Amino acid sequence: MKCHPSEEELHPQTLYPWRNQGKGVVRVKRDWIIPPIRVLENSKQVPEDLVQIKSDKIFTSKVIYKLEGPGVDQEPKNLFEIDDQTGVIRCKRPLDREKYNSFTLKAFALSPSGERLENPTTIEIVVLDQNDNRPAFTQSQFVGAVAEFSVPGTSVMSVSAMDADDPMTDNAILSYSIIGQESFPANAITKTMFGINNETGAIYTRDVGLDREVVKGFRLKLQVADMGGMGLTSEGVAIIHVSDINNHPPQFSPVSYSMTAVENRRDYEIGRINVTDRDDRGTGNWEAKYFISNDPNGNFAITTHPATNQGILTVVKPLDYEAQSQYVLTVTVKNLNPLSNKARNLPVSTATVWITVVNENEAPHFREDPIQIVVPESVVPGTLLKSNIAFDPDHSDLRYEISRDPERWLDINRDTGDITAKRTFNMRSSYVKNNIYNAVVKVTDAGGVSTTATVVITLKETNDFPPQLFPLSGYVCRDAARMSSGLVVTAVDEDLPPHAAPFIFAILDDLSTNWTVTQVNDTHGVIQPLVELEAGEYAVTVLVSDSGSPPLSAYAQVNVTVCLCDTYSNCKSEMGAVLGSSVGISFIALIIIMVSIALLLLLLLVAVAVTACGRRHHIKKGTGLLVGESEDDIRDNVLNYDEQGGGEEDENAFNIDLLWNPLDAPSTPGSYYPGYGVPRGKQPLRKDAPHNLPSPIYPRKPPTDPSDIQDYINDGLEAADNDPNVPPYDTALIYDYEGEGSLAGSLSSIATSSSDGDQDYDYLNDWGPRFQKLANIAGQILKCAK
Repeated sequence: MKCHPSEEELHPQTLYPWRNQGKGVVRVKRDWIIPPIRVLENSKQVPEDLVQIKSDKIFTSKVIYKLEGPGVDQEPKNLFEIDDQTGVIRCKRPLDREKYNSFTLKAFALSPSGERLENPTTIEIVVLDQNDNRPAFTQSQFVGAVAEFSVPGTSVMSVSAMDADDPMTDNAILSYSIIGQESFPANAITKTMFGINNETGAIYTRDVGLDREVVKGFRLKLQVADMGGMGLTSEGVAIIHVSDINNHPPQFSPVSYSMTAVENRRDYEIGRINVTDRDDRGTGNWEAKYFISNDPNGNFAITTHPATNQGILTVVKPLDYEAQSQYVLTVTVKNLNPLSNKARNLPVSTATVWITVVNENEAPHFREDPIQIVVPESVVPGTLLKSNIAFDPDHSDLRYEISRDPERWLDINRDTGDITAKRTFNMRSSYVKNNIYNAVVKVTDAGGVSTTATVVITLKETNDFPPQLFPLSGYVCRDAARMSSGLVVTAVDEDLPPHAAPFIFAILDDLSTNWTVTQVNDTHGVIQPLVELEAGEYAVTVLVSDSGSPPLSAYAQVNVTVCLCDTYSNCKSEMGAVLGSSVGISFIALIIIMVSIALLLLLLLVAVAVTACGRRHHIKKGTGLLVGESEDDIRDNVLNYDEQGGGEEDENAFNIDLLWNPLDAPSTPGSYYPGYGVPRGKQPLRKDAPHNLPSPIYPRKPPTDPSDIQDYINDGLEAADNDPNVPPYDTALIYDYEGEGSLAGSLSSIATSSSDGDQDYDYLNDWGPRFQKLANIAGQILKCAK
């Protein structure tokens, strides 16, 4: 690009921008505006004088001209310059309008010292356009589509191009055209199918015959030219695809199918159906959708395979061979997209599917699972609880059994499956939770196929147990009838509500006269005398009834002690009652009675001592410590004492305890032997054995042969361990003092014989180390007796 001078190429125009008026200068307000200087782009005559500026004033000194602005001292620099002496503006290099279409400069008139002699003036330089740029398409390849069977004039797509020249000139006026056409496949269509608007670039159809089954698409060769088609040109490409319309309905091929399905199975494929469709594969115009028109129960379903477009027939509900062994289905098909109005009018394609059901040995079925049974807990054994609980679809014989019944309450008929009660139920069983007992029954057909079901038995509480009254003994004050007090009683019932409380207490007149019972609340009553009775024990028969349906009753005999009471209604002892009575005997008479009792006791002790001394001389010499002349065993002499003393001071009892045989221990709680204290209070009971059972037979006689003593002791220990009426083996018993003297005699009665000879206890050493201590103790006792 080069600057091009004005019309006077050799003699540029001289302008006087600071003159008051002049040729080509327009004054605007207070400034003078110079018309634009036009320069043609791409000029080859460079450098080129464009214009000369001068001041018309007379200065005493020299005038220097300066030029500033884009193209001079601003980017793009060095395009223009000014002669500072003459004021000639020159173009130094060719200009490009597509880069810079104009320049605005300022000119100055200065003194040599740099002082402004005139106001700066503006100079506008405009670059004129040349057709030096070819038009170019905006895309290397344009892509569009047109539906098949489109009518002529149908818009397909638009193409566009750009020209860098001045759009206000003919250099940028474009014209479009199609200069070539190719079809896919090649030569499928040879006639011109498309046209283009030469001004807008819109492509449209020109002829009929666009059938996608014949031609898939076209490649058009395009051309664009500037200057209205007479200037520079460029070429481009447009690809046009012929898009599919749903003009072909799907068709079954073949139209009849045979399949098999196994009964009692679901959600599995039994076969596939084929269709053909000439529309574009993989589109909604090609994809098939199947329908079953005669499946009222919804046993079957059909879906479309996405790749092959086949119909996949499946069983969604189990089939029953015994109910229906064959099905005939009618299947229709259509596309996902609706059929185009340009398609041929054909009937909907249908196919017939024959399905044969295959029989198999299926398991028996319970009519309900779980099997619900509601029964009272006191059901009579043998009662029918449930019948007709299962059936076999194959109509084979069934065998029933109970596979789980932890309490063994149920029985089942192996042939009919009738469930009956084997014994009475118990609500208090650990297997009963929230009144529900669970069992499991099993049924097996002739082919060995079995199934199980849970039996849920809901037990209804019944009134099985009568209430039991307690306490069965107590005391009431003698004046209870007057003070409205008495013995409070209640009852316990092993049944659960509503077959327990409230209880009803009653006393029948013919059983217990002079007594009555008053209801306190739902669970308690008070036994009271009707009249003032003498002190003593009375047996009162009370009838207690529960609230069950029907109610149960029980009689109970209550031993009531009538006694004198203090001011706090506490029963006093006999002595306290006598002393507290105003009608008692005198104190001297009481002393006499006590002395008489003491004398009687003394005489009794003397008699016991004399008897014991007589018996000590009847032991045979040489028979040993455990064998006596008398056949009576001293262990059979069981005495009961009325008074018990502290056992710590009873030295004789301590000594006897050293020789006490464990096998001689009382077998009944509360009994004791002479010389031994009586256990305080009630003996503890064993929890590992039932109460009140008969005791086993203990070995009563020791063996004469020392070698059998170990077996004798072991037999006794085993009998004691199995005795339910003795305290547990690890129970510590506390004994009370029995006082001085005992009818059993002293140790000398068993330590020496009736003769004066020495007793030999060496044979005890032969019994083992357990009896060595016993032999030593016996020897020491013998020495003390001498």
